[in-house]
Amino acid sequence: MKMDPRHLVQLSTIVEAGSFQGAADRLGISQPALSRNMAVLERRLGAAIFGRSGRKAVPTELGLRLARTGLTIRIAQDSAGAVASLAAAGATGELRLGAPPIVAGRFLTEVLSTFIKDNPECWVELRVGIVHELRTMLERGQIDVIIGPQSLADAASELHFTKIIDDSVGIICRAGHPLKALENVSPKKLSQQNWVAHSRGSTLRQQTENALMAMGVEEINIAFETDSIGSVLEIVGSTDLVSTMPRLSTQPYLEDKLTFLDVDHIQFRRPIGFIKRKDMSESIVQRRFLAALESRYC
Repeated sequence: MKMDPRHLVQLSTIVEAGSFQGAADRLGISQPALSRNMAVLERRLGAAIFGRSGRKAVPTELGLRLARTGLTIRIAQDSAGAVASLAAAGATGELRLGAPPIVAGRFLTEVLSTFIKDNPECWVELRVGIVHELRTMLERGQIDVIIGPQSLADAASELHFTKIIDDSVGIICRAGHPLKALENVSPKKLSQQNWVAHSRGSTLRQQTENALMAMGVEEINIAFETDSIGSVLEIVGSTDLVSTMPRLSTQPYLEDKLTFLDVDHIQFRRPIGFIKRKDMSESIVQRRFLAALESRYC
């Protein structure tokens, strides 16, 4: 048997208010219209939902049971309305992010921590991977946004890049490394170093090799290779091996053990931003998170 949910909501309001007039005032309708709706509900049921006690309408056992169902509907409607209001304000929804390992570190998690506190109704997922992994996840709809280097989007015409910051890659070494004592670090000196290399296929590995070759570094002697950013920082901090890392996103990890050499090249430039599919619209939650990143880093 189908019943109009509005009638059940009205019934629960009558029971809660204790009178038809009180319920009509709460519902914003006239008392005669409310009485007609209850008469329709009784005809639909083929049974009484109100009896009489003197001049007062009193709900029957059936009326009370249906009123409880109506209350459940009201609670669900109120809850849905609250969620809709939060969604309209961008405070609820899903935020599915992907990022390369170094970007997914303190650069991103510091902003995420604040965002999660400010948006408790929002569900957040962060996936970490290298270039081809992130691009595949974005293409398959497993994530909605990549926070990463512009080069990741440049290679795919269907992706759109929105810049957040102008980062750059730098050559990193331990604080007491012999190269730090040199006034000028030449390509020849860099050719003589042993390097910690990032994983094959990563944009950081590709960018490092391209920039060093453009600078005139004839040979890159790789002593250790890893896809772990933590391992790169630990090995470089405790040996004379050198490596490359994005300057701004690595800054929180430097402390007193690590430092960047005063070496630069145009091919070390590495803008970081929002990367999305062009055929996907941007949600309010995504705009709010982008604004949080821009507020932190711009």
